Amino acid sequence: MEMYVIIWRTIFMYFTILVIFRLMGKREIGELSILDLVVFIMIAEMGIIAIENTEESIFKTIIPMFVLMGIQIVLAFISLKSKRVRDLIDGRPSVIIQNGKIDEKEMKRQRYNFDDLLLQLRENEVKNIADVEFAILEPSGKLSVFKKEKDSNVGGYAVPLILDGEIQEENLRKMNQTIDWLTQKLHSKGYKDIKNISFCSYYNGKFYIDEKNST
Repeated sequence: MEMYVIIWRTIFMYFTILVIFRLMGKREIGELSILDLVVFIMIAEMGIIAIENTEESIFKTIIPMFVLMGIQIVLAFISLKSKRVRDLIDGRPSVIIQNGKIDEKEMKRQRYNFDDLLLQLRENEVKNIADVEFAILEPSGKLSVFKKEKDSNVGGYAVPLILDGEIQEENLRKMNQTIDWLTQKLHSKGYKDIKNISFCSYYNGKFYIDEKNST
């Protein structure tokens, strides 16, 4: 009899967790934030407890699972609206190699060693560090690698200057540019209100600008 209860609970919890994860939104496993990972682990552990503890009502476990789902959805919505919250929850990308030069200080700050760097360079089919122009450690832990262009003067990568209507001052400083320079460039292109720009990047002397959808 107990075996049938376990089977029923397993099937029920399977579909319950499936529904919860679908409601939490699509995201690749490798792209999970710390928040996502913590919530997923806790929900999985609660699912196991609900299956094994047949003497307790299964709904005592389902309620906390939906509470966790609600927390994740609310924080995800807040981080969608706020760059600061997004940086706090998801972290920020770090430039490990810039213009072919390894940034050892940034590696130490991220607790990222040379074994990790070489491993991920090999995974990106890079045989020689000298072939790398930029390498960016993403918040997910993935290393994005930009190889040097052969027979071309074009280099670097697209630098985000505006995200969700907010100017990325740190990226401007890396370009040795100012907010006045950016606003003047945008005004000359007919963009008067920066708050109406959802995304703006700069690459190879050209801007890519995407305005917010009108509501």
